[in-house]
Amino acid sequence: MEYALSPAALSELRRPRPYPAVSVLTPTHRRGPDNAQDRLRLRNGVAEAKRMLEADPAVLRERRLDVARQLDQALSEVDLAHAEDGLVIFAAPGEHHVWSLARPVPERVVLSDTFLTRNLVSAQAAGRPFWVLSVSADRATLWSGGTDRVAEARTGGFPLTRSRDNFDAERRQRIGDPPSTFRDEDTRRFLREADAALAAVLRVDDRPLYVTGEPAALSLLAEVGGATRDAVHIAHGGLAHGTPETAWQAVRPLIAAEARRTTDSVARALETARGRRAFAAGVDELRQSAREGRVRLLAVEENYRVTVRDDDGDHLIPAASGDLDAREDIVDEIVEQCLETGAEVRFVPDGALADVEGMAAVLRY
Repeated sequence: MEYALSPAALSELRRPRPYPAVSVLTPTHRRGPDNAQDRLRLRNGVAEAKRMLEADPAVLRERRLDVARQLDQALSEVDLAHAEDGLVIFAAPGEHHVWSLARPVPERVVLSDTFLTRNLVSAQAAGRPFWVLSVSADRATLWSGGTDRVAEARTGGFPLTRSRDNFDAERRQRIGDPPSTFRDEDTRRFLREADAALAAVLRVDDRPLYVTGEPAALSLLAEVGGATRDAVHIAHGGLAHGTPETAWQAVRPLIAAEARRTTDSVARALETARGRRAFAAGVDELRQSAREGRVRLLAVEENYRVTVRDDDGDHLIPAASGDLDAREDIVDEIVEQCLETGAEVRFVPDGALADVEGMAAVLRY
């Protein structure tokens, strides 16, 4: 079950597939009693996908059986004990993927020649992903961070480790080499390798970066490295061998401070846009502006959701969940369209955009 979406992974998920590419979306819950029905809801979604495969004359028997097997394998990989707010299963001939999202999704099953990725894209943007590199003399651990946690990232060769033989003080004194953990050439080489490995990760998935370690480790890394030079350094040792929770607690105050700065910056940008008549609000106007590529900055409250449907013309009108042709993920659709046209998307705390009903934009023209 995957949690962090990289640009490379998203690009791979968005490429066309041989028909049918199946997307099963279901809301999940982090704790009881709301999570009691998550397992049943998920099984019902997979069963509905199989029913649709069976009923579709365009799906040959061999391919239908293949995709059904992929759905069963995906279902077996779901760990609802670590569920967040939404779950997405993708299945196509010869492949399947399972994604846990820290953002609600509508209950939906779709057969197409591409996977339905807009909810992943929106969840990724809302999660404000970042990296944390924790270094010591014998280990470099990379953490992938989001809204409310970090998890160890086993990518790009991380974690990097080396033998602790060189740190045996008694052995080094016996051979006339006094211990100096962060001054010996082996440690310099190790941290240089960690910096190079991180640079490769950032080329594929560039995010804000925080680096933790003892002051001596941070000083040496700044001297020998390049990728970590502009990172936020946190003098906190032990995290290279630590747990995700200890790493999260070390960076949490800085993440919260950055979120407050972002909220203030967004508020100023929207106020300026009002004065320049470069301001848009309302789902209908925002969808149209996003389609035309006019949005420069989109601001969305973290938990803002709205259900709409198309009227007989080219406009959206309010709808109830479950209504025929209701579109429950229109917010995620707008977010994805804005990102595709190069707009900046910023999620802010609930209530920050109360005067515009949860979502607004600064326009390019």
